[in-house]
Amino acid sequence: MSQPVPMVEIWRGPFLESMHTGHAVICDGAGEIIDAWGDPDQVMLSRSSSKMIQALPLVESGAADAMGLTSQHLALACSSHEGAPMHTQRVRAWLSTLDLTDDALRCGSHMPYDQTTHDQMLIAAEKPCQFHNNCSGKHTGFLTLSKHLGGNAEYLETDHPVQKAVLEAFERVTSETSPGFGIDGCSAPNFAGTLHGMARAMSRFAASPEDSAEARLHRAMRLHPELVAGENCACTDLMRATDGKAVVKTGAEGFFNVIIPEQKVGIALKITDGTTRASECAIAAILVKLGVLAADHPATMKYVNAPILNRRGLTTGYMRAAPALL
Repeated sequence: MSQPVPMVEIWRGPFLESMHTGHAVICDGAGEIIDAWGDPDQVMLSRSSSKMIQALPLVESGAADAMGLTSQHLALACSSHEGAPMHTQRVRAWLSTLDLTDDALRCGSHMPYDQTTHDQMLIAAEKPCQFHNNCSGKHTGFLTLSKHLGGNAEYLETDHPVQKAVLEAFERVTSETSPGFGIDGCSAPNFAGTLHGMARAMSRFAASPEDSAEARLHRAMRLHPELVAGENCACTDLMRATDGKAVVKTGAEGFFNVIIPEQKVGIALKITDGTTRASECAIAAILVKLGVLAADHPATMKYVNAPILNRRGLTTGYMRAAPALL
């Protein structure tokens, strides 16, 4: 079994102070590996980076069309949003079309990540609702599918029709049998698979016909990058910087998935210590390597050559992609 390789370096002055290791796989449209770092057969949890797979049954079942969902709804179903008004207002309106309220969600609540909204709620002494949860779009998609399938209210149970459909979709697009699942931060099952399987799934999305469910989902994400994450977020920044050539989706604990339709390429990346700053740097470097992200774009410089500032605003070092990625 291959070991993780150095992917991101932290420099302080002339000294290499820290290093993040990881694994990554790039697959072509046939699901074959065209480049890899570390161990492609490493079994991992892709966390929120696989939300487009979890949203597949929403489209494939006919539920999305039956409920008249737009590309904005589909982008939100795949999102890890910041809880800004542009996210929460749309989720609440979507719930309303289902004749449901916040109580129907099973994701739990947390304060929004959007700083302006967070501060306004603190000043007003407002408590967060479940629609502020960064996964509320995905959960509203689950509720839409559950209503279409006639499922009960507990749509996160593994024997519920929604999660059975998600598992079937996961195993189909990864071409693997999942060895099990973990419970995600939003309480949904998150199915495990190999890094190669996840990259294979992303390449399947990339190579799918224009009228397929996979294409509808990645097109929605590329059309509405601000709904997939939010302002000043890596996913939104990098999708905009590629001019819509790539879908970039993060997951907790240092995971990233990427879909590049023009090249029919899929990418899966995992930083072994779970550090977000390292996964953002590494995935941006790979996008540069594949020619879909300009090396001198401000978004690239923000993540690949990010300055490290101290409390006085002095630059003390840099975060850089390791030579293996370059």
